[in-house]
Amino acid sequence: TVAHAPASSDQPHPPALALQRAMPMIPEPDVEVPEGDVKKGAKLFKAKCAQCHTCEKGGNAKQGPPLWGVMGRQSGTLEGFAYSEANKSSGIIWSDKHMFEYLVNPKKYMPGTKMVFAGVKKAGERADL
Repeated sequence: TVAHAPASSDQPHPPALALQRAMPMIPEPDVEVPEGDVKKGAKLFKAKCAQCHTCEKGGNAKQGPPLWGVMGRQSGTLEGFAYSEANKSSGIIWSDKHMFEYLVNPKKYMPGTKMVFAGVKKAGERADL
């Protein structure tokens, strides 16, 4: 047998690398995200998101994963939630730009996602969220 050096934590394992090459990565959109209103966003979250997601620290998974700390996290990586392959392999690091575009139509932005949501068409409402 051939001895292999341990993989460094910043290098993908060969199967992960192969998966990354096989799956299209979703690049960060080149969009300007308008300034949002936090109070309006909280109301919109309760009306449109809270049925499936929690947003408080330590929140539980529902039909969707908890969203506390989602910004800056790689999609499909929160332990304890069964993400779709599309979500796990999208390459997205959640940012205001990705979220702004994703929320227009999640199934179009990330084909294969399990998120069943028609989207938020109004730019102002997406910015508030």
